[in-house]
Amino acid sequence: MSDEVRGHIVDAADGLFYTRGIGQVGMDAVRDAAGVSLRALYKEFASKDDLILAVLDKRHGMWTDGVTGAVDAISDPRERLLAVYDYLAGWFDEADFRGCGFINAFAELGAANPAVARTVREHKIDFQRYVAELVADAGGPASLAPQLAILAEGAQTTAAIAGTTDAAAQARAAAATLIDAALAD
Repeated sequence: MSDEVRGHIVDAADGLFYTRGIGQVGMDAVRDAAGVSLRALYKEFASKDDLILAVLDKRHGMWTDGVTGAVDAISDPRERLLAVYDYLAGWFDEADFRGCGFINAFAELGAANPAVARTVREHKIDFQRYVAELVADAGGPASLAPQLAILAEGAQTTAAIAGTTDAAAQARAAAATLIDAALAD
């Protein structure tokens, strides 16, 4: 039962943190959204920081599953690289899109919370590592991977600020140009 309660609390906190911002959400709001007692909430999470890290862990899984699902559906190595941007386009089009939860968490808490900063960095490094594997599979140079990763990161921030999905298509077009140039060498 505890795993179920814990998951329910994380889901409720994730929704609140993502839509309102971490700093704007107190534990009472999480308690109310999760429909649990404050005692049950603190039994699962000794502090708000523990809950924030659990939400980021959930977000990491969502991101990883989403990106790898989009990429794994494609067999052509070049198109697998571009599938990352196709995934972004679908995500940016979701009604509740508010940007990257990791970028948002880092902007709010990164300077004051070393655990959050470390978790965000680990998430971003994991994505860069994944893109590097895709680049290697496509026969591209190692230098292409950080270029493609930064296009994806920039697209996330731009889409959140601009409130449109255009950044995904723009990043995809830039990625295609970079990929084609790198693979032609």
